[in-house]
Amino acid sequence: MDVFEAMHTRRSIRKYTDEPVSDETVRELLGAAMMAPSAGNAQAWQFVVIRDRALLERVKEFSPYAGMAAGAPLGILVCGDTSLEKYPGYWVQDCSAAMQNLLLAVHAKGLGAVWTGVHPIADREAGFRAMCGLPDNVKPLGFAVIGHPAQERRSEDRFNPERVHWDGYGKVRG
Repeated sequence: MDVFEAMHTRRSIRKYTDEPVSDETVRELLGAAMMAPSAGNAQAWQFVVIRDRALLERVKEFSPYAGMAAGAPLGILVCGDTSLEKYPGYWVQDCSAAMQNLLLAVHAKGLGAVWTGVHPIADREAGFRAMCGLPDNVKPLGFAVIGHPAQERRSEDRFNPERVHWDGYGKVRG
């Protein structure tokens, strides 16, 4: 699958089979996430891999739109590490790029995933911080729920020319 096919066919998957995701595959996924661009090439991220069923079931207690984690074999919490930043505040962009790489890698491996938002919702941040024992310098951005898909999703062309502005906002090409 080339990169354009991956981007155009990746969809959020919220239902998974019981089949586990191998350690080798997790390593490949994290390697792809870590290839993301980052401000000053600081790579100011940390990843918490969660396989423990009890922890995956707890996620819905503080992250209500991540309840599907209870039925998945794997979750990866993408976090920014402010102690590693060269340019303070850019951890959000860095981790968002890493998350997108992670989602595309998941799709390329024939798996399914959904990015569930954590930052900037204080209750969700606190829940993941407590559950995962995050130090103060590690900020949770998002939680990817990952597994073998138990649903099929169709892609659609989302290009919308009304959202494109040429040489300034509100200007159309022509």
